[in-house]
Amino acid sequence: MKDVQIRPFYASDVPWLVERHGTLYAQAEGFDASFGTLVGQILDDFASGHDPTCERGWIAEHEGQRLGSIFCVKLDEQTAKLRLFLLVPEARGQGLGKRLLDACTGFARGAGYAEMQLWTHESHREACALYRANGWHLLGSKPVHSFGVNLVEQSWKIRL
Repeated sequence: MKDVQIRPFYASDVPWLVERHGTLYAQAEGFDASFGTLVGQILDDFASGHDPTCERGWIAEHEGQRLGSIFCVKLDEQTAKLRLFLLVPEARGQGLGKRLLDACTGFARGAGYAEMQLWTHESHREACALYRANGWHLLGSKPVHSFGVNLVEQSWKIRL
């Protein structure tokens, strides 16, 4: 996909992000509405109180169409957390996920974090393969019941 821009997140992106996360996860994995609610809470917290020196969000966009997102938020002085990494299905498999991941980890490194963490689900095989290929390490996994379905939750980490 040519001419995809990775631009800063704006508060006006919130409705799109909540809708896309909710819809895509419901379709792909059967998540209930509680997932969209969680995404909305995460975004509201970010939009109203993030520190731009050490927290940032990005939107991938092509010709005015949003294609994906990724966020870096502060866990503590040494650790950042990757959040809300999403690509719409038609944008997957073209290197855009790696571009977003590189933007996020590069920012975290530049902001002085020593490591990043994330949580995801085992069923996100393509994302997990991308993390592994880019130096992330699986810390652990456990079965959970979240968003109305049974899942295997995973925690990942990378040293920056």
